Amino acid sequence: MKELGSLFGLGISARGMGIQRKKMELISQNIANADSVRNTNGQPYQRKVLNVQQEQDSFAANLSVEGQLLKLNRSNSNHFSTNSSESIALPEMKSDLNISETIDQKPGEVVFMPEHPDADEKGYVQMSNVNVINEMVDMIAATRSYEANLTALNSSKQMIKDSLEI
Repeated sequence: MKELGSLFGLGISARGMGIQRKKMELISQNIANADSVRNTNGQPYQRKVLNVQQEQDSFAANLSVEGQLLKLNRSNSNHFSTNSSESIALPEMKSDLNISETIDQKPGEVVFMPEHPDADEKGYVQMSNVNVINEMVDMIAATRSYEANLTALNSSKQMIKDSLEI
């Protein structure tokens, strides 16, 4: 069943849903702390961002098996020549992702509030760098991406179910 699931992309959809869920958790944490001017370190809350990057493998590395480049059969004598007449099955493409949580280092705005307990000697308070409107836009985009992955997952499940009924 694992092979059938990978054929229909269940793992890709599930991984996408997991990434979007983590992104929504960070966004909700940012929104909840948008008005926090002091954390445990005595500093204003800094916005957290989820970074997702694919490991940088070359195309040739994805087409190699145990260090040897794959050779393809020729069906026509006009094609480029190869050293081997055997065909080799393509390996699974590498799809390792680096997922990391980083802190946005931009400073928040400085507001004049002389009566605030965290105000400096001039009466200014350093606010959080979270913009609730931007966070809501990011939340909507993450929700839509989650829904798209869920739709793809359900379509794949339906295709598997239909193929088993044949």
